[in-house]
Amino acid sequence: MPKVPPPVYVAVGLAAQHLLARGRRPTVVRSVAAGLLAAGSVCVAGGAARAFKHKDTTFNPLEPEGATAVVTEGPFRYTRNPMYVGMAGLLTAHAVLRGGWLPLVPVAAFVAVIDRTQIPAEEQALSWSFGDAYDSYRSAAPRWLGPRRGPRTSSAGG
Repeated sequence: MPKVPPPVYVAVGLAAQHLLARGRRPTVVRSVAAGLLAAGSVCVAGGAARAFKHKDTTFNPLEPEGATAVVTEGPFRYTRNPMYVGMAGLLTAHAVLRGGWLPLVPVAAFVAVIDRTQIPAEEQALSWSFGDAYDSYRSAAPRWLGPRRGPRTSSAGG
């Protein structure tokens, strides 16, 4: 299991974006677009936090084995990883604010690292803990974003 908290990757990405777009000043249009994207990203991540709290389960990504329920409500209906979608959205919003293509590189790096290290470890732990309930949800909801596949799952877990 990775031992780097995902928000650390976000902080590194923000610093890299700042360096990659040094000297660029935000325009009004980029500021508004970035603000809207950031607000939406915070809503997605906040909705995930509320759903975790509603199910009274952990959302510590470094200890997924501590989860007591499979959460499928709120933004989890559209993505298995709304917290990471929210973090990627915040990085994207900052890239828009900074302007240019180079600030998007840390967004791609964040998604790649999370997708290849953090998420597989979490999925393995959740599959081990919840078996068919999690596996059914995993087969129905996309890892990042996209249409649901198969029957809708409303709730599972203990």
